[in-house]
Amino acid sequence: MTDTIVIVEDDGSIREMLRYYFQTVGYEVRSYESGEDLFAGEADQQPPVLYILDVMLPGMDGVEILRRLRAGTATAEIPVIFLTARTAEMDRVAGLEAGADDYVVKPFGIMELQARVKAVLRRARGTSGQILRRGDLEIDPAAREVRKAGQKVELTYKEFELLRLLCSRQGIALTRDEILRAVWGYDYTGETRTVDMHVKALRQKLGEDIITTVRGVGYKMSPAS
Repeated sequence: MTDTIVIVEDDGSIREMLRYYFQTVGYEVRSYESGEDLFAGEADQQPPVLYILDVMLPGMDGVEILRRLRAGTATAEIPVIFLTARTAEMDRVAGLEAGADDYVVKPFGIMELQARVKAVLRRARGTSGQILRRGDLEIDPAAREVRKAGQKVELTYKEFELLRLLCSRQGIALTRDEILRAVWGYDYTGETRTVDMHVKALRQKLGEDIITTVRGVGYKMSPAS
């Protein structure tokens, strides 16, 4: 079965260019002008393998679309790439916090976008469903649930990904740049504060001893007591 990509872009020329290009390289493509059109048009469709969303849309913006996708049972795990003309760090962080898998700033090269699509799909298909454990902490990737001492803990999309990464590499110190590449998908030079912010949130939710700061390096999962 041919993989399907769904595109939401209000600029007609960009939308048509993306639709045509990805069809020529072998994807099925469904494209929409707005979030409202997306949810109306996708109601009876099989979910795609990837969404490409413009952030600045009339009516429902890309971040709101992403939140709704992440809340849906059938769409919660489907990768999302944002397209936007915005370049401010807080705009990038807002999209990533909402659960975006990648972020491409306009104007972009179509070959770069295709490479990002391939990278995101490789990561998504390589995700393991094996339950991870560390002491009284249990991480279930398939259900996207975290329990500590039997109690469910609510995490954001990226908090979950960061915790899963650290738990899957227990005893290994990872640099902030390595974490950014693994969790956020590509280099965010100078934005290591994003990692620090997520580590702080995990410590608040799971305990200060859950993650160890390795001075001069980065972070690692603390050994179970």
